[in-house]
Amino acid sequence: MLTPKRTKYRRQFKPKVQGQVAYSGNKISFGEFGLRAVGSGNISSRQIEAARKSITHFTKRGGRLWIRIFPDRPITKKPPETRMGGGKGDIHEYVAPVKIGKIIFEMGGVSESIAKEALRLASHKLPLRSIFVKKEEI
Repeated sequence: MLTPKRTKYRRQFKPKVQGQVAYSGNKISFGEFGLRAVGSGNISSRQIEAARKSITHFTKRGGRLWIRIFPDRPITKKPPETRMGGGKGDIHEYVAPVKIGKIIFEMGGVSESIAKEALRLASHKLPLRSIFVKKEEI
């Protein structure tokens, strides 16, 4: 699971990420094919790992994979049936905020048909809509 090694503060505020467009990280930098976010939201470290596993399983560990997002924002949760007050809850998971147009995964060293199917399988593991893009299209 992806988590930060150390942080300055344990808990953060939870800002909104809906409706914003990504100006950085919206171009393919490393591979030839990518998975671009069409919607915005938070992707947890578990979802990133599930998508990564599905890509490596389909490609039989061929080619190269780059994960362009990192879950560095903590999400807290209070236990069930707890009364209000008593401070902020414990850290439940880490999420990566993703804006519209952000490249989530990149692939290289495989054919286009294999990359397209692998990224399609990975997109089913993610909570937001995403599309397959090639380097020439951007």
